[in-house]
This record gives sequence, structure tokens and C-alpha cells, in this order.
Amino acid sequence: MPSLSPRTQIMVGLVLATLMGATRGHHFGAIEHLPSTSWAVFFIAGVYLRSLWAFPALLTEAAGLDFAAVTWGGADSFCVSPACGFLLPAYGALWLAGRWYAGRHQDRVATLFPLTGGLFAGAAACELISSGSFYFLPGRFEQASVAQFASRFAEYFPQSLSSLLFYVGVAAVMHLVLGAASVWAGTKGAQYRETA
Repeated sequence: MPSLSPRTQIMVGLVLATLMGATRGHHFGAIEHLPSTSWAVFFIAGVYLRSLWAFPALLTEAAGLDFAAVTWGGADSFCVSPACGFLLPAYGALWLAGRWYAGRHQDRVATLFPLTGGLFAGAAACELISSGSFYFLPGRFEQASVAQFASRFAEYFPQSLSSLLFYVGVAAVMHLVLGAASVWAGTKGAQYRETA
């Protein structure tokens, strides 16, 4: 992945934090709301943000948003449980998948293979950790079984994956457009310097 200047990384981080703040807790089914960007934010941050401070900052934001939603926003506290601590490794899986992909990025179509693999592996690990901990730890599901969890995983994972793919797809298009604009601006600047 081309290295971004510290200033550009700060701007990317602020955009990602804003997106998560604007969409956290909403679902595809609600027409008036965009789907949550949380998974995509952690993956994209892993790709673009080199500083290690970004991961705990985004994790703190996610926890703060959830706390505010339950405390002041009137959100149902059903999801608040000891399993919330497992969001750290769940989001960490997406972050690390983004870091892994960043080291394999190419400005060619072949980049789709590691991107797809990284996205799927990170998303599957995130879903297994977050949903698995919520299903097995708090004791809210009587007679919890691996078979029942597998059926729930098959039911909910595609929706989470589709949201992740949507936002990463938008980010990929923006990456291509901004990269092309940068090359074009550099070419025009070089032509201008040659004629001046």
C-alpha cells in the first residue's frame, strides 16, 4: 500500500471515526439509516493507518458510542454482557486482516485475490469471536450448542459480510479515483514545469 503522509492518515482516521459515529447500531433493514460501518472502519483503518494509536482510539469510540446509546439513547441493553470484552479481539481480527492486506496490495487487478481473502478471513474471525462469545458466555441462550450456533452463524454472517463488502467496495473505488487523480495531477504538473 502506498504510504500516506501523517496528515493524510489523520484525515482518513477522522473520516473513519465520523462514519462509525454516524452509522453504529443501524442495520440494512432500516431505510432511513445506513448500515453500520464498524467492521469496515476497522479493516480500512488497518489498511491505511500506520500508527498503532488508531486501533485503541477507534475501539474506545465504539465502546463510547455503545455506552451512550444504552445510557442516554434509550437503546436496549440486551447486548451488554461480559461478551463485550471480546469485541477487542473481534475488531482486532479485522484490523490485522487490513494490515495483512496492506502488505500485499498491488496497483493491479491481482490485488483482488488478497483483498478478498483478507476480507473474508477477517470477517469470519470477527463474527466467530463476537457472535460466539455473545452466544456462549452470558447464559442468555438455554441449551446452547455448536450446531445451533452454526445455524445462527449461517443466518447472520452474510448480512454482516455484505455490509463490510459494500463499504470496502466504496473505499476501493475512492482509492482508485483519488489515485488516478493524483497521477493525473502529477502528469499535468510535470508537463507544466517542462513548458515553463
